[in-house]
Amino acid sequence: MSPSGPLVVLCVNSGSSSSKTALFEVDATTEDELGRAEQPVDAGDHRAALDAALAAFHERGLPAPAAVGHRVVHGGPHHAEPVLVDDGLLAELRELVPFAPLHMPAAISGIEAIADRWDVPQVACFDTAFHHDMPALAKRLPLPDAITVAGVRRYGFHGLSYEYVVGAVGAAELGRGVIAHLGNGASMVAVREGRSVDTTMGFTPTSGLLMSTRTGDLDPGVPVYLLRELGYDADRLEQLVDRESGLVALSGTSDMQALVERRAGDARAAFAVDAFCYDARRHVGALAAVLGGLDTLVFTGGIGENAASVRAEICRGLEHLGITLDGAANEAHAGVISASGAACTVRVVPTDEDLVIARHTGALMRG
Repeated sequence: MSPSGPLVVLCVNSGSSSSKTALFEVDATTEDELGRAEQPVDAGDHRAALDAALAAFHERGLPAPAAVGHRVVHGGPHHAEPVLVDDGLLAELRELVPFAPLHMPAAISGIEAIADRWDVPQVACFDTAFHHDMPALAKRLPLPDAITVAGVRRYGFHGLSYEYVVGAVGAAELGRGVIAHLGNGASMVAVREGRSVDTTMGFTPTSGLLMSTRTGDLDPGVPVYLLRELGYDADRLEQLVDRESGLVALSGTSDMQALVERRAGDARAAFAVDAFCYDARRHVGALAAVLGGLDTLVFTGGIGENAASVRAEICRGLEHLGITLDGAANEAHAGVISASGAACTVRVVPTDEDLVIARHTGALMRG
């Protein structure tokens, strides 16, 4: 398929607890948004959530898509760019479910639901692709060769979001940049010349920063202890590290906005927010060390774009990296929130993974 005119592209972003959809009309140089929808997922039923979103598009008189692009969290060791979905790729994705059990079943369900509804090309856009060419020092885990050959290494995630931010700001403008995608899932990437050189997430999206319900980095001795001494099995351990840890374990809720609102009178809420900001600040410093200095820090994602007090607290204590915020600009969620004359430019950039998916899908359809 190689259309010469505008192409209607449906973008499907099937998350662990929600299904986001967006419809674009794409041509060779522009992308016009036709509509967006987000549906909560009840008991993992991504097909029902997708059906509800598509019904809403139909009721608004929006056109059916000529192609569909999907966010796929994990591409494994081989996929460095978007690819057309076929039976072989679906088999590969099913084999990758153990690499990202919170996300891969949702992506596969979305692909199957579209195939049942329409006979149109589908494209898989991988979150890991942005990090595919990270240096070996950043990718290799200190494990035996046989385990590395089996695909166990650091992959990195949130690549579609990072790709959008690099395109929006510009690689030259970013310079030595750290991009912080802070949401229910949270990670950071160090970029040089617009390319990933290191990132906080590793083999799975559970690692790195403390998150809403995920542990982030954890001493590997902890799960060994839980397995050996407290009777955990693999499924119980997975439930713990993916769904019962992070902010929800520290405070009882995973909602950062609620925690910020409660922190003045709730010691657990205050501790959870402090822990999140401390961990984020620690990772900014580590990635700045990898880069040999910092020219730009970018906040994106639901928390990064909307929580001014969290941004301020993360940046507090990073003055040695040239980071000083303009308080009024930060409260206004302005594009540039660093103080005039600060050595490091701090930005807030609303991300748009769907737009990146639409671009990739349109480009692939055009060959």
